[in-house]
Amino acid sequence: MTRTRIKFCGVTRAADAELCAELGVDAVGLNFYPKSPRCVSPQMAAELVREMGPFVCPVGVFVDALPFHMQSVTEYVGLRALQTYSDKLPACDFGQSGWVPAFRVKDETGLEHVRQFLASAEIRPAAVVIDSFVAGEMGGTGHVAPWHLLAGLDLGVPLILAGGLTPDNVADAIRLIRPWGVDLASGIESAPGVKDAGKMRAFVQAVREADAG
Repeated sequence: MTRTRIKFCGVTRAADAELCAELGVDAVGLNFYPKSPRCVSPQMAAELVREMGPFVCPVGVFVDALPFHMQSVTEYVGLRALQTYSDKLPACDFGQSGWVPAFRVKDETGLEHVRQFLASAEIRPAAVVIDSFVAGEMGGTGHVAPWHLLAGLDLGVPLILAGGLTPDNVADAIRLIRPWGVDLASGIESAPGVKDAGKMRAFVQAVREADAG
């Protein structure tokens, strides 16, 4: 049975981080983009990582961040992966941290940009996130990505699907796209940065049932 990895992004509260560990979520995204309503400080992020325990991967989410900033936050917080929104290729060595570039895709032209980006990258990403495109927004919008373009897509690295996923539609997404992982923020929230325990549980159950089926 194929197991779809689950990443809950934009966690801001200790109770939510603890529940992620209880539910067996694979990764938790900690947002360091100052314009995001889910942004956390490095100090708060370090506290959240402690609540996750040793078996959940803490992922730092950065938008057009400078290399030295990402490195200092990584070391302070104890991040194990970095998810970056940037059109620029990285000018830094991520060391032991996995690099996961994220792309907002609207159409085939957006997918071609992803292919060219990966072909030019000297560092092989651990995976790529394909998110929905909403002008002026960097994730967490609740808008669905273009699933029809992603079915059967092979970028040469694992695909993590984001954009508008919910407990109600994730099974359909898994059956159609067969992503390596799924990533969401707003689909399990009662307010930006405030996770809903019932939705978190329902999402994990929906993924596991889709994998089993």
